[in-house]
Formats: sequence, structure tokens, C-alpha cells
Amino acid sequence: MIQKIALIGFGGVGQGVVKLLKEKEASLLKKYDRQFKVVSIADLYKGAIHHDEGLDLDRVIESIEKDGTLDHYPDHRGLVRGLSSEETIKQTNADTIVEMTFTNIETGEPAIVHCELAFTHKKNVVMTNKGPVALKKKELEVMAREHGVKFFYEGSVMSGTPAIRMPKLTLIGNDFIRVRGILNGTTNYMLTQMESGMSYEEALEAAKALGYAEADPTSDVRGYDVLYKVMILASELFDQTVTKDEVPCIGITEITEEDIELAKKEGKRWKLIGTVERTDDGVEASVKPVKLDLTDPLASIEGALNAITYECDISGDITLVGAGAGIQETAFAVLVDLLHIE
Repeated sequence: MIQKIALIGFGGVGQGVVKLLKEKEASLLKKYDRQFKVVSIADLYKGAIHHDEGLDLDRVIESIEKDGTLDHYPDHRGLVRGLSSEETIKQTNADTIVEMTFTNIETGEPAIVHCELAFTHKKNVVMTNKGPVALKKKELEVMAREHGVKFFYEGSVMSGTPAIRMPKLTLIGNDFIRVRGILNGTTNYMLTQMESGMSYEEALEAAKALGYAEADPTSDVRGYDVLYKVMILASELFDQTVTKDEVPCIGITEITEEDIELAKKEGKRWKLIGTVERTDDGVEASVKPVKLDLTDPLASIEGALNAITYECDISGDITLVGAGAGIQETAFAVLVDLLHIE
């Protein structure tokens, strides 16, 4: 089976997808009888190229590594340059759109529009952006079904760690009582460093130096990143739509060195926890720092790792640990979604 792909957005993750598809090309064909042809790449800053028969991924990588653009991809018969993202979605022969643009977390744009365009043109969508999934997942899923295409977004919660597909497939038959997790690597790294003696400010600077924190770390340290992931989990695992205004959200900005020391004396450890649970009043969600007993499996998660505990009525508690970010890890999430499109 050959699947033709258009990449919308070609930052680190997009480039990681290209390298992964190139590296795994032979084994994917041998194991799964699957071939993936990248026919289009469109990026606002790096340029856009398309060829109906597929792009030469080696030449794509060479061009990007030369000066960060697609300008050096060689011209040849059938190559089209300069299509916008919208034109790429509407006009090319791609079967699947991989949406990886930088998205406004408040509005979900331009990714929501890209999804809607793809569905109306009967194209599948794989995305790594959490904003559109958190804000408009139900509507987008309905639209995809109506047009007979797929909408997958495994990478939106814990990157390449299967926080969505794993419980839905392997914990089938359970009812989820509560799901709680460390869903942001930046803040978990900072709390780990603060426990080792750093101040909040020092831990933040260390996170920035390692690339864990953005120049503007607001979304991480105030818990907004976790908030959107909790909204996705509520919908996926509890079939409940919660809006961001319904989720109490407290980040780690108010945690002091004194708080850290007091927790140590109590045999506890601070973690920023996103929670979704069934209560007598329905499904409720929250994001807040919690002092965990050291015996709690989430308490042992250090550095930039993520983890999530699924509390199930039959199987009991099951904890999944893995990377919550990273180029290769997120590219893997894209590959998994692509393999599930038949």
C-alpha cells in the first residue's frame, strides 16, 4: 500500500518525520507492506515544494541542512514550488495531511482551518498540535467521519509515548475511574532541580539552557500546556467534553524553596499533576501542584520525563512512563498514526 503525504509545517518535527521515513523505508515495506511517499512540503518560512510522484527525501534533507530552506531542492520536470499551505491541501494528490504548524494555543489556528480543508477534500489528517484537538476535537471528528477519512493525533498528549492509543486498545473493557499524570517535561525538570537545591529562577534558566523551556515559558510554568492535554484525555477516555474555563489550573510559579523543603521533611515530593476523574457530580478535571508520597509511582519520575497513571475498575492502576517531547519521539507518534490509516 502506498500512502501519499503532505507535510504542512517543516520545523524540527517535520524534518524528523522525513528522516524517520527514510530510515525505516525498507523495514516498513518488509514488515507491513507499507510505502509512504512525501509528495508535498509547505512551510511559511522554509518554502514549499510538490511533486505528484514523490519528493527525493535525501535532496530535501540536503537543502534544509544547507541553509534551513527548501530553495536548494533541485528543479526537475513536474516539480511545483510556492504553493501555500491551503493550496497544498486543496490542490495536491496527497492522501494524508500531516499538520505540524505553529498553532495559536488560544484559537487552534491555523491548524483547525487546515483540518477542515483537508476533510472537505477527503484527505486524512495526522497532527501533533494539542490546541485544535483540545478545542475542537468532537467537531473535527464528526467532519472527518462525514467525509470518510481519518483524524489521528497521538502526539498531542505525550509525544511518542502512547498515552491515548495504549489505554484505548490494551485497557479495553475497563472503566477509567481516574487518570492523573505528569504531562509537562519542563516543569517536571524544574521541580527536580529545585529539589536538588536550585531556586525557581535558577531552575527555569537551566531549563531554558537545555531547550526544555521556551523563551516565554508561560504555557509550561502556569500549567496551560497540561490543561489542554487534560481536556484531550477527558474526551478520549471519559467521553466528556470539558472547556478550559471548567478546569481549575494552577502552575508551579508559586512553589518556593520552603515548600520544597517542607515536602522533603514530610517524605513527599512536589509534582505538577493533571487529573481527570469520575465523581458523584460527573467528570471533573484539574491541573495543580500536588505533594505526592514517595511511594506513589509518579513521585519517582524525574527530569523531563512524563508519566501517567490509569486507575481502572478491573485491572487496577497502570502507569505508563516515557518521553513527553522530542523530535524523534514526536516523529514516531506521526509514524504510528500513519500506520493506522488503511
